[in-house]
Amino acid sequence: MRSQKKTGAILGYLNIGAKNLVNLIYVPLLLHFLGQGDYGVYQMTASVTFALVILEAGFSGAYIRFYMRKRAKNDEAGIRELNGIFLLTYLAVALSCLVCGAVLVANVERIFSRGLTPSELGLARNLMVIMSVNVALQFLSSPFDSFIAAHEQFVFQQSRQLFVTVVQPFLAVMLLMLGMGAVGVASAQLVVTTVLLLLNISFSLRKLGMRFTFRGLEGSLFRAILVFSFWIFLNQIFDLVNNNVPNFLLGAMASSSAVAVFSIAMQIRNIFFSMSTTMSNVFVPQINRMVAESDDNNALTRLMTRVGRYQMILFWYLFGGFIVLGRFFVHIWAGNANADAYWLAVIMVFPVMIPLTQNTGIEIQRAKNRHKMRSLIYILTSVIDIAVSALLIPKIGYWATAIGYDASILLGTGMFMNWYYHNRIGLNMLYFWRNMLPTIALAIGTVVLCLGGSVLLPVNSIPTFIGWGIGYSLIFVGLAWRFSLTDAEREKVLQRIANKHR
Repeated sequence: MRSQKKTGAILGYLNIGAKNLVNLIYVPLLLHFLGQGDYGVYQMTASVTFALVILEAGFSGAYIRFYMRKRAKNDEAGIRELNGIFLLTYLAVALSCLVCGAVLVANVERIFSRGLTPSELGLARNLMVIMSVNVALQFLSSPFDSFIAAHEQFVFQQSRQLFVTVVQPFLAVMLLMLGMGAVGVASAQLVVTTVLLLLNISFSLRKLGMRFTFRGLEGSLFRAILVFSFWIFLNQIFDLVNNNVPNFLLGAMASSSAVAVFSIAMQIRNIFFSMSTTMSNVFVPQINRMVAESDDNNALTRLMTRVGRYQMILFWYLFGGFIVLGRFFVHIWAGNANADAYWLAVIMVFPVMIPLTQNTGIEIQRAKNRHKMRSLIYILTSVIDIAVSALLIPKIGYWATAIGYDASILLGTGMFMNWYYHNRIGLNMLYFWRNMLPTIALAIGTVVLCLGGSVLLPVNSIPTFIGWGIGYSLIFVGLAWRFSLTDAEREKVLQRIANKHR
């Protein structure tokens, strides 16, 4: 399992690197083939259709917890029953997704008539049909995906994701060159999702021996899963609002061009989320196993702090680099029409430092079945996000969505959740933040130093971009080696380097 974690994490970061490299080419191609308007329609329709994931109601987050508790008791019959319950549940959810998708398609004009032209409305309708089927297939894949994750098969998971990263854009560009436009992009996603579903089913049944029981299912087990999942479901509403409703509001109250600029910023922000969750996801089964077997808060605090410190180093390396180099990067990547995406990204990424270095805490809460309060407070902050965005969009456009997002993050994950972790869950957050401060301090110092230097030598060409990137990296890595890593960690790294050269 340790090998699976290590290799899975390496493949995860390889996948992120490949995804970012592909996006450097893919997004400009989409903008070229689709144009600013159709690209905005595509992103807006994707955001609205993605809202169908709300039908999943948090069930995927429940599987690993209940599986680990069954496995701790060596209850094979209970695992088969659990598999049967989840498969039947997701079949119903997929069917509901198709019904809701049909309702959305029938009401495209009512949803977007203020922000889209008649031709854009027709495109949005076609995209919604394809995307609704795509989401339904993703639901069907969830029971198998959860079973694979519970078995800590991270190598297969990340290899599969790497396949998506490479094949989906390649297929989409082929269809774009054939003149299929945004419909071709959505169709490429549907084809890849179908292939992934078949791969998950085959790996789960043949490699891992996944089995199901459909007779004599216990109502008490389903009710326990339902209650547990309900609070995850409420939390998913928060994520849905903060990640997708801004695009919808901009499309309904501003324009497709405003959606395009904001979507570019969101793609940049999502890079930071993917970098953080790649590291924490490999610890989800371990956290659930620790809680099921001992529930030692000291051990859980140390694990959360160790993972969080690595995430903090990675976050600030990327974020600091983006502050220094990002304006020129956005200019050459997305064009002058999307130049404001740089400042939108800076504004939205900074506060997510908190949740992205504490996301192992989410799994600790869920493993302890103490995630109810988090879901409730996040619903409140989602309302704040919507209210601020809706009130200010007519006046300041996409800047309003950034302000609303920041307010929800700082109030929810910043203030409340740290208090809740410390006083209710039993994790020592003072210990956590004492271990984070050296990295934050050295990162801010590095950024200030490089920004000061860039006044004398601006980042306005490829050579200066590369030069400042190398200089920033050397300064940051050197300071992180000295102040962020412990003596034991530095010694461990040196030993591994020495062993490789023997």
